[in-house]
Amino acid sequence: MDRKLFKEHLASAKRIVIKIGSAVLTNEQGLEKDLIFDLCKQTAALMKEGRQVVIVSSGAVAAGITKMPEKASGRTIPEKQALAAIGQGLLVQVYEEAFSKYGFKVAQVLLTRDGLVPRRRYVNAKNTIKTLMDWNVVPVINENDTVATEELQFTDNDALSVLVVNLAEADLLVCLSDIDGLYEKDPRIHEDAKRIEVVSHVDDMILDMAGDSPGRAGRGGMASKLKAARMVTSFGVPMVIAGGKQPGVIDSLFKGEGECTLFLPSKKRRIYGRKPWIAYALERKGVVSIDDGAVTALLKRGKSLLPAGVIKVSGDFQEGDCIVCVDSSGKEVALGLSNYSAADLKKISGCHSSQICRMIGKNGAKEEVIHRDNMVTLD
Repeated sequence: MDRKLFKEHLASAKRIVIKIGSAVLTNEQGLEKDLIFDLCKQTAALMKEGRQVVIVSSGAVAAGITKMPEKASGRTIPEKQALAAIGQGLLVQVYEEAFSKYGFKVAQVLLTRDGLVPRRRYVNAKNTIKTLMDWNVVPVINENDTVATEELQFTDNDALSVLVVNLAEADLLVCLSDIDGLYEKDPRIHEDAKRIEVVSHVDDMILDMAGDSPGRAGRGGMASKLKAARMVTSFGVPMVIAGGKQPGVIDSLFKGEGECTLFLPSKKRRIYGRKPWIAYALERKGVVSIDDGAVTALLKRGKSLLPAGVIKVSGDFQEGDCIVCVDSSGKEVALGLSNYSAADLKKISGCHSSQICRMIGKNGAKEEVIHRDNMVTLD
């Protein structure tokens, strides 16, 4: 690894999101309190250097099992949500005890995807997290599993951590996992597997290196971490995957040492504002296939999507919903807010702008299917 490059990215990070997975925080009996205390000690050291830290923590269900081990076999959604409700208080209590030893307070923040869809609520959550950091309080963030429904929940806390990076306007995401980085092949199966130390671009070849199997104690796996890396680096934020059970892992990372994988930002400038909200908070309601000319216009020239570039419309979305643009191979290239419902867009697909009003029978229709100001490119 280019240690100089690695040190530059971590040394310059002043606001950090640390995501700690269930497989790190737990064992078969529930929470590993000693490990949590050690991670908090290392995090407190970062804060005493003048950095601000937000923690995205899994472990509520495991904490519930710690309190009610006789329910450890619970597998239905209501049972898991009940265990999360029982365990969430204990999880935060452990963080409270750990950080208090070093003079820091913590605040529990529970989020749901649908709760952040309205722009006003997203901004409110952002302002709350910023205020906590300004007060030198550690936000400990988790999904509100007790009320989250399957269709509206985050796929896992890897996806949640990407959203939190933008809520906190952080400049680094550290993902502590049960594995110390991305490998060319599964190290649990192949003894000769080599870890990739630096990833400059999360392309399809990188995504194909991950299997779909989830982690030991959570919903996420390497595939979800790579998807998170692709999104967060696309907004100019680097990400690190490191082994959370390694002794002194946080200390080592910020000394420029340790075993990990560094994902470099694909944009030179950090992107703020409305676009991260579109990319991370909104549920994708439909898909439009676009031709090669439109792909080039969106990715290379920063243009809006026009009806002439639309080949196919899928889904039942309304005006203002978030939709995904895919190329001829089905690869996602952009997403954004649609100016048209699916029914109207089907009528004007492939048409020139001058034909729109006549095709849908409306005056004053917008020329763009998705305006570039409401669009996020994914490549």
